[in-house]
Amino acid sequence: MSRTLEASTTRAADDAPPLQHLLHHWRDYYELTKPGVVALMVFTAVVGNLLASPGSLPWNALIVGNIGIALAAGSAAAINHLVDRRVDARMKRTQGRPLPTGHLRTAHASVFAGTLGISGLALLYFAVNPLTAWLTAGSLMGYAFVYTLFLKRATPQNIVIGGAAGAAPPVLGWVAVTGSIDPHALLLFLIIFTWTPPHFWALAIHRREEYASVDIPMLPVTHGDRYTRWQILFYTVLLVGVTMLPFATGMSGPIYLIGALALGARYLWFGYALLARPEDRSLPMRSFGYSIVYLMALFAVLLVDAYLPVVLAPFIG
Repeated sequence: MSRTLEASTTRAADDAPPLQHLLHHWRDYYELTKPGVVALMVFTAVVGNLLASPGSLPWNALIVGNIGIALAAGSAAAINHLVDRRVDARMKRTQGRPLPTGHLRTAHASVFAGTLGISGLALLYFAVNPLTAWLTAGSLMGYAFVYTLFLKRATPQNIVIGGAAGAAPPVLGWVAVTGSIDPHALLLFLIIFTWTPPHFWALAIHRREEYASVDIPMLPVTHGDRYTRWQILFYTVLLVGVTMLPFATGMSGPIYLIGALALGARYLWFGYALLARPEDRSLPMRSFGYSIVYLMALFAVLLVDAYLPVVLAPFIG
């Protein structure tokens, strides 16, 4: 009886005027944007903003630019929901999403995704600068179509190649301020690009059977659990090496170096533990959780290193 009532209520809301429909389903639309992922992307974009102009706050890029980046990222996430809706319905992790449950219609989600994308790119083009808009458009297309439609189902290296789209936000934030691509911005891109495989493969190990059941060739499915754990360790070692580049190139100072080494040591421990203790079923998700904390903390340390001298300058004289 309750399901019948819920279905009737949902149909009535779907047939309501657009504004009323949006208000009724706002939580479902919000979930379509993958807010946690978008928040992390916007955070790295903000770091790109602030590192591009230490000592000053680029308000236009900081506010308007990141609204545009967030809208475009939300659009890409919604397109991902649309493309994967049938697969999502068969996976425990995703079967409660708005499209598999029928809370939203495909047509409504498509209009929502398109509106977000067009609005975000227009805002960046006309209110920030065209280069930021074009780069954001390339990132959106790369994630929503190249990765989701093709790479995800074509190769176990899907997350390695597709990681380029997710690594773009700090570059977008930097370009929003300067209007040009700087080598230091590309270092931030390289850090996230290298971070993405060990971050996601830990989740893929935990969800290996689910990915196998829907024929998505994630690395643990195609090459096995142990091989994936070796790859996680290899990429983690590579990541720690890459995070030394901002210090080696003079982009950052000793505060960043100490923070990066401390954070990297903990991440390396997870990489080693995943390989040495395969019987510990909690480790993949613990590694996955730490990887998010790691990236946020690493970028926060970048900011502290850049801005602490600016804050202390008046006191030092």
